[in-house]
Amino acid sequence: MTAQNPSSAAPSFPSATILGYPRIGRRRELKKAVEAYWAGACTAAELQAAAEQIQAATLARLTGLGLTERSSVPGTFSLYDQVLDTAVALGAVPARFGALHDADGTLGLDAYFTLARGNAEQQPLEMTKWFDSNYHYLVPEIGPETSFSLSSERVVEDFAFAKAQGTLTRPYLVGPVTFLLLSKASDDAPADFAPLSRLEDVLPVYAELLEKLAAAGAEWVQLDEPALVADLDTPALEVSDAVERAYAALTAPAARPQILLSAPYGGLGAQSAAVAATGVEAVALDLFKGALPSDAELAGFAGKTLVAGVVDGHNIWRNDLAASAAKLEALRAAGAEHGFAVAVSTSTSTFHVPHDVEEETQLDDALRSWLAFADQKVREVATLAAYLADPASAQAALDEATRVIASRAQAPGVRRPEVRERTGALTAADFSRSDYAVRAAAQDAVLDLPPLPTTTIGSFPQTAEVRGARARLNRGTIDAAEYERLMKDEIKRVVDLQEELGFDVLVHGEPERNDMVQYFAENLDGFDVTVHGWVQSYGSRCTRPSILWGDVSRAAGPSILWGDASTGAPITVPWAAYAQSLTEKPLKGMLTGPVTILAWSFVRDDQPLAETANQVALALRDEITDLEDAGIKIIQVDEPALRELLPLRRADQPAYLDWSVKSFRLATAGARDATQVHTHLCYSEFGVIIDAIDGLDADVTSIEAARSRMEVVNDLEAHGFGRGVGPGVYDIHSPRVPSQAEVEELLETAVKHVPARQLWVNPDCGLKTRGYAETEASLKNLVEAAKVARAALAKV
Repeated sequence: MTAQNPSSAAPSFPSATILGYPRIGRRRELKKAVEAYWAGACTAAELQAAAEQIQAATLARLTGLGLTERSSVPGTFSLYDQVLDTAVALGAVPARFGALHDADGTLGLDAYFTLARGNAEQQPLEMTKWFDSNYHYLVPEIGPETSFSLSSERVVEDFAFAKAQGTLTRPYLVGPVTFLLLSKASDDAPADFAPLSRLEDVLPVYAELLEKLAAAGAEWVQLDEPALVADLDTPALEVSDAVERAYAALTAPAARPQILLSAPYGGLGAQSAAVAATGVEAVALDLFKGALPSDAELAGFAGKTLVAGVVDGHNIWRNDLAASAAKLEALRAAGAEHGFAVAVSTSTSTFHVPHDVEEETQLDDALRSWLAFADQKVREVATLAAYLADPASAQAALDEATRVIASRAQAPGVRRPEVRERTGALTAADFSRSDYAVRAAAQDAVLDLPPLPTTTIGSFPQTAEVRGARARLNRGTIDAAEYERLMKDEIKRVVDLQEELGFDVLVHGEPERNDMVQYFAENLDGFDVTVHGWVQSYGSRCTRPSILWGDVSRAAGPSILWGDASTGAPITVPWAAYAQSLTEKPLKGMLTGPVTILAWSFVRDDQPLAETANQVALALRDEITDLEDAGIKIIQVDEPALRELLPLRRADQPAYLDWSVKSFRLATAGARDATQVHTHLCYSEFGVIIDAIDGLDADVTSIEAARSRMEVVNDLEAHGFGRGVGPGVYDIHSPRVPSQAEVEELLETAVKHVPARQLWVNPDCGLKTRGYAETEASLKNLVEAAKVARAALAKV
C-alpha cells in the first residue's frame, strides 16, 4: 500500500506518515539525561546511550502503530532544537562565540550546548516562538562574515542507527529558505543585511549532507519549509525566487535522496506555484489549517506525491475522519486528472502533543474518547490511508469517530447557560478603565515607589522540597493543612530574601503552583489536566498543557484549601494575602492572562477562541476584585503568549489582535484606579504587535529584552510607548549569572531610548526553572545595578 509516483521508478512515497513525533521520551527521559549531562552527572557517552534508547523506543512504537513502509517514520529526533541542529550542521557559529569548532572542523556536544545555553562570557542564541506554537527555537545569527561548512553529521548518524535497528527512516532538516528567513542578522552585519542573501553559500553544505545521506541508504529526506506559509518581512516574490534557486540546486545532483518538502502550519497561498515548480518529488500540505488548493494550483503538482496533512498535529481533538476522507477523495480525484499521487499525513509534527491518551487513566472516559494524542494520530493517519486503498475497510472507524464527536457536543458542561448569559450581557463599558493619567496619579499616591523600581516577574525557584510536598499532597500522604504550612514557609523564605536584597515590589514566589496555566486550570470549571501529557517547550523544558473542553468559570465549590464565593472560589487570594502580611512593601498578586491560558492549553475547537477567551477573562476579573478586597495594590496579569497566537497571514491578524486585546481588558477593566495593573510578555517579535501591547492599557508592561540585548527599546521609542515598562535585564533561560556591569550596560541602553520615569528593572521572566544560588547572585547584581542607575539619574 504505497503512494505511486507517476513519473519515477525510484521508491515511492509511503501511503501513510507523520511529519514528526515527540522526542522527549514518554517519561521525559531526554530531559533527565540532558540535564544530568549539564550537571556533570553523566558522560557524553551515557547521554548518547540515553538518546539512542529514546530513538529505538520511538522506532518500535511507530512501526507498531502501523508506519511499516520504508521512509514512513520521520527522523526528527533532536537533543535540543531542530533549528540549532541545522545551524550546527551548517557550521553557522556567530563570531562572538570565538572558536567553537574542534580541530577536525566539527562542532561537538559542548559547542552545541554552548550555543543553546551560553557561557560565562557570551549570552546564548536568542529564542523565539516557532510559528504559532508554544515551542521556542534558537535563532541563528548570520552575517556576511558567517562561514558555512559541514560541521556535524548527526542526522546521518541517527539515520544509520535507525537502519541498524531495522527501520529505514526519513531524515529531517529545516529547509534552507526557512532556515535563513528565521535567522537574524549578526552583530557584525551591516544595517540592511538580510540572511537570505547567503542562500547560495549554504546550499553546497545542504547538498553535501544530502549526498552523505544517500550514501548511507536514505531514500527520502524531509526538508521543512514552514516559512512559506507565513507572511514575513521578506516580499513574497523574493521568497518564491529563493525557493526556485534553492530547490533547483538541491534537486540537480543525481546522488541524493528524494525530497519531501513539508509546509506545515497553514496554506502555501502565493508560494504554491513556486513549490509546485520545484523538482522535489513530494510536497506535504497542511490541509487542516490550510484550504484544499484550487484545481489550477493542483495541476501544477503533476508528477509529484501530495502528502495530505488532514490530521491535526497541533491540537489533541479526535479527527473527524469522515470530513478528512472527503478531502482525500477530492484530492485523489484531482490527482487522477492531473497526474499526482496522494499520501496521508499529519498537518504538522506531532511533537506539539503528548505521546498517548491511553495513559491518562485519571481523565473521564467520555473526555478521553474525544482526544487523540500523538499515538492516536498515527492510527488516524493509518486509518485514512486504508480508506484510500479500500473505503469499506475503514468505514467502521469513520462511523465511530462521527458518533463520538456528536456525543461531545451534547455532554454536560460543554455549554452552560449561566456562563453564556454573562458573556452575552457584556457592554463596551466592561472593556475600559479610567484614563491612564488619572490612574497613575492614584497609584503614585498609594505606592510611593523610587525611580527605576525593582521587581521580579513572579515565580521563584521550585525546589525539590516544594515539588515533593505537592506530590505528597496528591498522593494523600500529607493533608491540606500540612501542605499549607509548607507552602507558607517557602513564601516567607521568598519574601524575606527579597527584603534582604532590597527589592521595591515583592512577589510571593508561587510555590503552590505547578505551572502558571495548569494551576488555574485545576481551579476553573471547564478544564481537566493530565498526568503524563508532557510536551517540549524548549530544550529540556517541558510543560503539561491543560485541556479546555467546556464553558469556563471559577469553580463553584471550594478549592483545595479555601472556601467558596458567589462567583466561585478564590484561587490566588489567600496566598497573596498571607505574603502581603509579611511585608510593608507592596506585593503583586499574580494571575495568568486569558490569551496565555488559551495558548498554553489544548483549547476546545467547537467555538470561536474569542468566546472562550471572554469566559476566562470574566473568571480572572472576579479574582482581581477579590485580590483588591484583600488589600493587594498591584496585580500582574501575565500575557507572555500574546504574540504566539498571532495568525501567520497578515489579513487574519487584525481580528485576532482585536479579540485578544479585548479579553485582557475585560479581565482588568474592573480594577480600581489606585490598583496598578501589570502585564508580562516574553520571547516574541514585539515590534510586530507594539500597537496591541499598547492597547492592553496595562499600567506597567515587563518584556523580555536581555537575550536580544535590549532590541525592544527601539520599538518602544519609535512607538512613543507612554506607560510603565520593564525591559528585562536578566536572561533566566540560561544558567549564567549576569554581572552587575552587564546589567548596568543594559539599563544604560534602556534609559537612552525610554524615559527613566517609565522604566522598571526586572528579569526577563519567572525564576521557577532556576536554582537558588544563581538566582540570588543574579538578583543581587540586578538590584545593585539599579542603584547605580538611580545615582546616575540623580546627577542629571
